[in-house]
Amino acid sequence: MEFSERLNALIIRVGCSASQLASASGVSDALISRYRSGERIPEKKSPQLDKLVEGLSALASDKHIQDLTPEIIRNALNDCIREPLMIDSDVLAGHLNSLITVMNINVTEMSRTLNFDASYLSRLRSGQRKPADAEALLSGICSFAIKRFRRIDDRNALAKLIGIPSESMADDQTAYQNLYDWMISIDPGMNTQMEDFLKKLDTFNLDEYIRSIHFDEIKVPSVPFQLPVTKVYTGIEQMKKGEIEFFKSTILSKSNEPVFMCSDMPMEDMAEDVEFGKKWMMAIAVSLKKGLHLNIIHNTDRPFAEMMLGLESWIPIYMTGQVSPYVLKGVQNNVYCHFCYVSGAVALSGECVAGYHNDGRYILTGKKEEVAYFRRRSDDLFHKAQPLMEIFRSEDKNKYTAFLSKDASSKGTRHRILSCLPIYTCSEDLLIRILKQNQVNEENTAKLYNYRKQQMEQIGSIMEHDEVIDEIADLTEEEFNTYPMTLSVSGAFFEQDLHYTYEQYKEYMQETLKYEEMHANYHLKMNRKHTFRNIQILIHSGEWVIISKNKTPVIHFLIRNAKMMNAIENFTAPVDERIE
Repeated sequence: MEFSERLNALIIRVGCSASQLASASGVSDALISRYRSGERIPEKKSPQLDKLVEGLSALASDKHIQDLTPEIIRNALNDCIREPLMIDSDVLAGHLNSLITVMNINVTEMSRTLNFDASYLSRLRSGQRKPADAEALLSGICSFAIKRFRRIDDRNALAKLIGIPSESMADDQTAYQNLYDWMISIDPGMNTQMEDFLKKLDTFNLDEYIRSIHFDEIKVPSVPFQLPVTKVYTGIEQMKKGEIEFFKSTILSKSNEPVFMCSDMPMEDMAEDVEFGKKWMMAIAVSLKKGLHLNIIHNTDRPFAEMMLGLESWIPIYMTGQVSPYVLKGVQNNVYCHFCYVSGAVALSGECVAGYHNDGRYILTGKKEEVAYFRRRSDDLFHKAQPLMEIFRSEDKNKYTAFLSKDASSKGTRHRILSCLPIYTCSEDLLIRILKQNQVNEENTAKLYNYRKQQMEQIGSIMEHDEVIDEIADLTEEEFNTYPMTLSVSGAFFEQDLHYTYEQYKEYMQETLKYEEMHANYHLKMNRKHTFRNIQILIHSGEWVIISKNKTPVIHFLIRNAKMMNAIENFTAPVDERIE
């Protein structure tokens, strides 16, 4: 049954008019008219639906209709509401651009056929606009493409673009469905690339990294140095040299002003040079040793693999607390690539045409007026940028706690991929025993006891309006002894490992299962193996993702970038689920 039919049936059952329902619910007469005609349908969990349920149940109660409770009315209406197709604007932009480019589609012809303005299509392609009706839009695009490309060579090209056998595009109906499924799908390579990124973060140890590069032994040079007036670097090899000389000039200068970095130049060919990578990372390390703060605008308008490659190299840098990462929203362009590094003493700028990196050029300048110009340019870029992620270290504990506390009242399912059992399912008795056997002093015991209480309140607040899904490993004794779990206290920025025995783990697991039984909105997903051992992933669907590093050091990355959020939300952990 359609929503309009169900609403009209309920209005008849209650015996009220549309005006009476409008008055009782607070929904306007005009909107109720659109709902009754089928012109509009409210979303599930929307304020409009809540008001309709409240209005109908109040009218039913006034007329002593006992079998029309709010729950029955809500279920009846919800059953007729089809969830709208949700697709990330960056995913849509990427697939749409690929389709138009590979198949050489005339954008004007497509816009005319789909009956909307070419500027709207342009905003969709840049990721600046989300479609009001994604299902209708994608249906139109796919129908246009299948009708437009009927020849065998065209269908073969479409098959290669989608990554399926050519015979799968033989008949129109199958070809349409395959193209539609591809348009709404996440690049399958994203899961592998995201898995690699998360595994490197999981195993990364800042102390080991610092020892490996001898960070504590690094001496910041202070020899007299003549800053360059102007130097030009042409071609990839010279451009590598230019980047190193920028840092050399910055480090040897007397200035301690922050360093600004922004580039959408290609990365993969430079990343292949291992020696250059070592020199570049050492230059960054010496800059940090000098005490410089780095403000970097990352380019996420890259192939996903290339974007993740860049972020991997920044993992240890983020953990120092001396880096602020930003991003420019939307697709910038796919022809010209730009480069701009600025410090207090020197600037390095450059450019190339996409696909012709080796013909690019950098210019290094130490002229005051030129450095001032590029500083203004970097400030202008920052006004258009937004944080790629917020980074919470121990000194940001209050800010992090306040964020989670405030967010607990926000609607949306929470999905958590955990490396250890959640502290809010641990009984007070078990918690005290674990803390005593780890010789935690009274002051820290009180802090962790209060942290558990705080977590219980936050999760309880969330479960009042939405579901919480915790994904955790169910370990055998052998697995536990090989990789023992510890108490989950990263949210309290407590870095001591708090171990417990396998018998206590089984007791803890039983308490967690009992917690699930007692809370209808709490769900436990059990895996046969650890997904990660040192990180936890918290997902507030459609809002944010937090990746928490449990130790060395405890740090939390709050991510709002749509492309990364989408990849993490759709990440499938490489584990086998327990067979019940």
